[in-house]
Amino acid sequence: MTGKPPLDRRALRDAFGTFMTGVTVVTTRDGGGKPLGFTANSFSSVSLDPPLLLVSIARSSANYAAFTAAGGFAVNILSEGQKDVSNTFARPVEDRFGSVYWRWGPAGSPLLSNVSAWFDCSLHQCVEAGDHAILIGRVEAFEAATAPGLGYYRGSYFTPSETASAVASGPEVVVSALIERDGHVLLQDDGTGGLTLPTARVGRDGASATLARLIAATGVQAAPGFIYSVYEDVARGHQHISFLCPATGGAPDRGAFVEMSPDALGDVTDPAMRTMLERLAEESRVGNYGIYFGNQDAGRVALVTKGKTS
Repeated sequence: MTGKPPLDRRALRDAFGTFMTGVTVVTTRDGGGKPLGFTANSFSSVSLDPPLLLVSIARSSANYAAFTAAGGFAVNILSEGQKDVSNTFARPVEDRFGSVYWRWGPAGSPLLSNVSAWFDCSLHQCVEAGDHAILIGRVEAFEAATAPGLGYYRGSYFTPSETASAVASGPEVVVSALIERDGHVLLQDDGTGGLTLPTARVGRDGASATLARLIAATGVQAAPGFIYSVYEDVARGHQHISFLCPATGGAPDRGAFVEMSPDALGDVTDPAMRTMLERLAEESRVGNYGIYFGNQDAGRVALVTKGKTS
């Protein structure tokens, strides 16, 4: 009798990502009184009587020991204008609190300014659960504001105001830079511990200017190349355009060049983007490049070149 085959971890992560969540920063202080914090969307209310909530933290986190040993923690629900705060607390920055306004809460944990809500908690219970620990907090103090919260869905942020605008004005156009060098592609932190391409919404000056700004912000010299993929992300209301941009020099100021292999691309959180990168890896190997037209699930590829050029 054989056991069940292991679940596909990447597919499971994608499936979890279909649940729309808010974005929080969970904070505490270490044994020396230093503030600590990390970005998380694994937040849930548990009980009103007694007042309980929970978050989870990965065993691999550098903050794992401090949070599981602390007497309490705070959950800061980020408002729609705080994507930069989410990104700061998701990256390995030495002083995450140096660029944000914060104060000590009534129960002793750091509280961030301009959030939608905060909950300052004592630690009610810590439950070991696989590769994470579940921190159950008893709410000692809280406060809610009128600011709409920041959302997260399938590897990307969304906000109530942007969603309403997209419904009124049609699909939002987004540009990604596929900066490729010797079988590697430049990837950056997506703000939640995953990876993504350099990506931005198209400004009023158009897609070409937006692409030029994206490339310049990476610190890498790259030539704006041809359109590699055009697809409509129906779930997010995006029209997504990706440009293949060969790197010509320089080192990235943010992110790193990652080998285009299935294992290396496993942390790319957007399934459509990951599929596109896997196609690029295969096309780079054989020298046949095509443009993809379709949506995030299905489409067609039109041949662009055949054979490598010198």
